[in-house]
Amino acid sequence: MLEHEITFDLLEAQEVLTKFIDNKANITAIATAATIMAKAIKAGGCIISCGNGGSMSDAMHFAEELTGQYRNTRRAMPAMAISDPAFITCTANDFGFDAIFERYIEAFGKAGDVLLAISTSGNSANILRAVHAAKARGMQVVSLTGKGGGKLTPLADCDICIPHQQYSDRIQEVHIKIIHILIRMIEELTGNK
Repeated sequence: MLEHEITFDLLEAQEVLTKFIDNKANITAIATAATIMAKAIKAGGCIISCGNGGSMSDAMHFAEELTGQYRNTRRAMPAMAISDPAFITCTANDFGFDAIFERYIEAFGKAGDVLLAISTSGNSANILRAVHAAKARGMQVVSLTGKGGGKLTPLADCDICIPHQQYSDRIQEVHIKIIHILIRMIEELTGNK
């Protein structure tokens, strides 16, 4: 019984990834996102990432790989995840949970920066507000979504949407693969590898 469930999960994950790969527009979107991010870094900008729950973990993973190291030792690159618990709880307490990312963008975002907005549904209110704040500051927006992209897709300069309608974990499994590819492509495009 357990073996059957394990095999089912692995095959379902493989199916979602295969479906994503088979749509060449997705490969182009990853290349576009990497180009946007690399240009921002080369021009002195920063990438600010955000998400909720597992997507926050992915946002943090992205930022730490750029500021720390991915596969090889190289210069740190400017990236930060909106994940400080003191900031988040203060802002949520004073302004409501929907304002947590928006307030951070208001404090630190600037023209030439990029927001990496991660939402498996594409409909998280706090992510959407962060995108509006980023746009108001002259930032570009790259989004990682699923379930059709929701309200987030049309707001982003580049959206990468996972073709899965059911479970967030399946979407997040592909998101982390994309994040790793983006990091490697940013290294390549900035000559910092």
